[in-house]
Amino acid sequence: MSPETQPGELDLAVVVPTYKERDNVVPLFQRLEQVLGGIRWEVLYVDDDSPDGTAAVVRDLALRDRRVRLIRRIGRKGLASACIEGMLATTAHFVAVMDADLQHDESILPEMLERLRRDRLDLVIGSRHVEGGSMGEFTAQRVRLSKLGARISRAVTHCNLGDPMSGYFALDRRFLETVAPRLSGVGFKILLDIVASARGEVRLAEIPYTFRSRQHGESKLDIVVGLEYIYLLLDKLIGSFIPPQFVVYTVVGSLGLGIHLLVLRTFLAGLGIPFLESQAFATVVVIAINFWLNNILTFRERRFRGIRLLRGLAIYYLGCSAGVLINLAVARFTSNAGGPWYVAGAFGLAVSAVWNYWVSSVFTWRRQPSRS
Repeated sequence: MSPETQPGELDLAVVVPTYKERDNVVPLFQRLEQVLGGIRWEVLYVDDDSPDGTAAVVRDLALRDRRVRLIRRIGRKGLASACIEGMLATTAHFVAVMDADLQHDESILPEMLERLRRDRLDLVIGSRHVEGGSMGEFTAQRVRLSKLGARISRAVTHCNLGDPMSGYFALDRRFLETVAPRLSGVGFKILLDIVASARGEVRLAEIPYTFRSRQHGESKLDIVVGLEYIYLLLDKLIGSFIPPQFVVYTVVGSLGLGIHLLVLRTFLAGLGIPFLESQAFATVVVIAINFWLNNILTFRERRFRGIRLLRGLAIYYLGCSAGVLINLAVARFTSNAGGPWYVAGAFGLAVSAVWNYWVSSVFTWRRQPSRS
């Protein structure tokens, strides 16, 4: 492939978020090169510091072709935030977003660009669920989950999109600039974030395509992706009133409260251990459980992995130590005042929860350098 120069303005920028996609970098570029002839374009690979050397492959490709750019993110993770960073880093009039895994059909990109220009649209979506589109060879369960997510999303998009879960779309830069300040950057569903953040009617179209099977690498779809989708919905529904992170933290705390009371009852009624000692043990157990849940849910983008989990747990215990003392003091006071054991236990835990949340946000899950 020969180096290219692109004097003047760019027509299209293709933003590709990557994490452990080294084997897909060059094949995707070659496919873009085949379908974007006659268009002034560039591709921006936004890599979340992949441990497999994805950034090095992109860098090598960029040295041979100036249409290739690399944004390597250190200590920042998440598909949606990577897309936002990439979209705002180009000067192109129109911006497309697609996955690196070759599942999106690059051949419809010229049509998407043409529709944006000709019809003066804000947004054109590559859709699997409109007539002519397909989920390809994916299982019926995966198809049902996708369609369920699409139905739920209408609560925040306020428009009838065939495939609001799509990760493949193109938009006008002017429209991007209007919605960018309101984007949440949460999770994997950046399209839903964009449409839900728009004020007023969005001029859009959907172009059908068939979703292909992944050829290289591993799928990023897991249960936590589904939870992040719910997190995004919460942010769009109540984010102006209550931070969604606090909602998730409260849910985790509620689960911890149930476990705390169960352990406390077991030690009090089952083993006959005095209240204060039982409360202390139950608190220690719940701190460990809450750390694990908050690590994978509340603070997922800053989560600890591998051996760093032990370091994070130690920091969490240390940071919550004052909360434990507050917890015990309040619980003992309530118990001595004649309150039932379950009221004393719950009240002590609730009073320390505010302190623990502050400690968690500021100290335990502060921004960490990525080494995964």
